[in-house]
Amino acid sequence: MNGFDTGTLAVLVVRGGVPPLGGDEAVAEAGGAALLVGTGCADAVTALPPLRRAWCAEAGGFAAGAWSRALAPLLEPVGRLVLPASADGRDLAPRLAAELGRPLLAGAVRVGERCAELARRDGRLAVTVETSQPFVATLVPGVRGALPYDGTPDVGTVELTIEPGHDARVLEVLEPDPATADLAEAPRILGAGAGLARGPLSGPDAVALLGRVAAALGASVGATRVVTDAGWAPYERQIGTTGVVVDPEVYVAFGVSGATQHTGGLGTPRHVVSVNTDASSPMTAMADLGLVTDAQALLRELARRLESDDDA
Repeated sequence: MNGFDTGTLAVLVVRGGVPPLGGDEAVAEAGGAALLVGTGCADAVTALPPLRRAWCAEAGGFAAGAWSRALAPLLEPVGRLVLPASADGRDLAPRLAAELGRPLLAGAVRVGERCAELARRDGRLAVTVETSQPFVATLVPGVRGALPYDGTPDVGTVELTIEPGHDARVLEVLEPDPATADLAEAPRILGAGAGLARGPLSGPDAVALLGRVAAALGASVGATRVVTDAGWAPYERQIGTTGVVVDPEVYVAFGVSGATQHTGGLGTPRHVVSVNTDASSPMTAMADLGLVTDAQALLRELARRLESDDDA
């Protein structure tokens, strides 16, 4: 195969049959066309519902430099390359752009035919960059969504010749720290709402205590816009349509009323627990388990019990 007969193509790094975070959205942004590169690419096809046309290239272990050199001649005819802004995508995209001599439009929330809308200042500012030449873009996960293709994707293969050379080597893969990991990838999230500040602890102190409880439970801390605007938590912890879109296995909301802006960024959590004094709040209404009680009081008691377990 000498090239791709499509104007826009998603390029996804696949590891052991698992596509990257945001891979489905990158495929959707590319009109359903994608090149899957890595290991177990054929298995990853079923995990990408928007896929219409796929080309699978088994390339072994990830090597951004060598892959870029091998892919560049094949990708030259494609006008727009879209990679998810996952860890591997952010690594491969600039190398591809350099090999192809193209501009890199990083951190896009939308990719057009001759432009990309880029998120800046923690997602609070959108900048549209136009270009008359082919480009490479990285798409921020969780901002576009992806509708499934009602059909069977057309799947082909690509043979790549990976030439040995100087490249980065993976010495060790460390498990992510829930306290600093990207919320979009967090499997368990404890959410802080304005109601968490009602009690003897101030807002910042209550959120700090939530962080200690989250660390003990192996969870990440998220927050509503009210909490981040108040400065109790950084903006990268904000969940919602103007923040991070998440899709955890478990979401526990402490003092979160459940405004549409917040719940719109929750994705489809497997389990939702709401801790709120208002039994009729939207957050409690959508929860699998609603605890009608004071959020800060319950948090303090939970922290006390976890600390007692540590001392035992």
